[in-house]
Amino acid sequence: MCQGMRWYRKAAEQGHANAQIGLGFMYKRGQGTPKNYRKTAKWFRMAAELGDATAQTFLGSIYRNGEGVLQDYEEAVSWYRKAAEQGHTAAQVHLGLMYRLGQGGFNDNALAHMWFNIAGSNGNEKGIDFRAKIEKEMTASQISEAQKLARKCMKQGYKGCGR
Repeated sequence: MCQGMRWYRKAAEQGHANAQIGLGFMYKRGQGTPKNYRKTAKWFRMAAELGDATAQTFLGSIYRNGEGVLQDYEEAVSWYRKAAEQGHTAAQVHLGLMYRLGQGGFNDNALAHMWFNIAGSNGNEKGIDFRAKIEKEMTASQISEAQKLARKCMKQGYKGCGR
């Protein structure tokens, strides 16, 4: 184990979310240690449970891709939602993709558009791009509904968004 990893581990074990995320990335990339997706998931989960939106987003991706855990789309949506509700734009895009692709039984273009729209409104270019793409498959009334949902969601501070 490299010296940097020792320091990350020491801080991570004391409950520092940034160190937990850093340690998770070291295991994910194999920096100073062999790659280990189970340990990646462990450290991201610890930071996610502390409420860190970045860790929640990465943990959502871990569940979406089944890296070190059993693939679980519903669990992915749950972690993405926690981060999205904190205004994390990458999580908002990922949540939109889950709705768009119907992963975990959540197929809903209006909700996908809503999350893409919110992410785009918060400056995320991918959100803007995905919103434009999905609009090509939606009717004017569906787009209007999605826009209403987005306005309501933003007014509510991203909490309780949906139908």
